[in-house]
Amino acid sequence: MAQAARSHHGLFTFLDTDGKSHPVENTVAVATLVIGVIAFVTAHFPHLHLVSSWVGLIGMISGAWGQLRSVTTGERFLLIIGLGASGVGFYLGMAHGGLFGGVLG
Repeated sequence: MAQAARSHHGLFTFLDTDGKSHPVENTVAVATLVIGVIAFVTAHFPHLHLVSSWVGLIGMISGAWGQLRSVTTGERFLLIIGLGASGVGFYLGMAHGGLFGGVLG
């Protein structure tokens, strides 16, 4: 029973439910979650619309790419939470002034 003797030590071990290490996928999932939280929080302040719209856009792109690469349910769970928060941040940022915020017009 070599599998039972093997122990995983690391930051993202709770995401590796299949017993294999997925460092790139886990990092993208956690980064998308953090980016989504930043976009969501900054979206509630209209004067931070540039931050929320750009960070939300980056979070949606990284979350979509992460969904293509995700392997485990834990990764997909974090990616969907991050994608949702990024989407809210992006759309509220767009409603408050957009990606360029009057710089072009």
